[in-house]
Amino acid sequence: MSGPMDVVGHAALDYLFEVEHIASPNESYPITSYEVLFGGGGSNIAAAMAQLGGNSRLVAAVGDDFSTSGYEQHLDNLGVDLSLLYHIEGEESTKAFVYTDPNHNQSSYWGSSSKLSDMETPALDFVHLAPSEASFSARVAQKSEFVSFDPGQDLVTYSKEHLITILDNTDILFANIHELKRVKEMTGRSFDDLKQSISTIVVTCDSSYHKNKKIDIPVVAVKAVDPTGAGDGYRAGFLLAFRKGLPFEVCGKIGSTVASFEVECVGCQTNLPTWGAMKKRYEENFGALPL
Repeated sequence: MSGPMDVVGHAALDYLFEVEHIASPNESYPITSYEVLFGGGGSNIAAAMAQLGGNSRLVAAVGDDFSTSGYEQHLDNLGVDLSLLYHIEGEESTKAFVYTDPNHNQSSYWGSSSKLSDMETPALDFVHLAPSEASFSARVAQKSEFVSFDPGQDLVTYSKEHLITILDNTDILFANIHELKRVKEMTGRSFDDLKQSISTIVVTCDSSYHKNKKIDIPVVAVKAVDPTGAGDGYRAGFLLAFRKGLPFEVCGKIGSTVASFEVECVGCQTNLPTWGAMKKRYEENFGALPL
């Protein structure tokens, strides 16, 4: 497969708040600090792919503040193709409000992303569906040649019909064990059922299954500061390696290596590795990279 790796998902501004506790009803706790950083699963993956040297194209709905916030220039500087963005006049871009307490609570304002349901659906050669508007993702899955799917935290917004439509057109499924459990509950399908229809299932923090063969992928041990973008980094590394034709075990190890950079700094796009930096750390942990 040639051409860009398209990524459907949110382009969000992440508001990261430090708090001692999340307030209970009739209580108030001060916010000790906050910062605004670039995020959104779709943008995070496209940005990480581009920094690694991949040809990524972002498919997202953005608001007026996408440009004024500096986000557009940031992605352009990384080399992300922005030709398939939907600019929604009068709307704000998606925002995530993350309150860092021991439970890492999070709330999101969809803003422009909610308008994707009304947008014309592109037909794509190779697309990764990050968390996004469900009806749009379902239409993209039906029209695209190769589909990678990560329902992520937006799984609660999917109808059974939309979820089944996407799964029936999915080639690679990414999920953690909790998301996988919910997928099975929503669809009534067992893990064996999913393995029959999806050639590759990547269960993060667990194992990978490719055509019923189980592959265990270890993590790369680093000092973790912020886990927020780890999953997006993993997907970016895995999919870029997959497009390069590398074995699935190597894809998983590259994903794990990219994720290790993501967790070392606060923010999802503040410590994106180049291919050279990723390769150096990969070989320190796993031996020679066959590329």
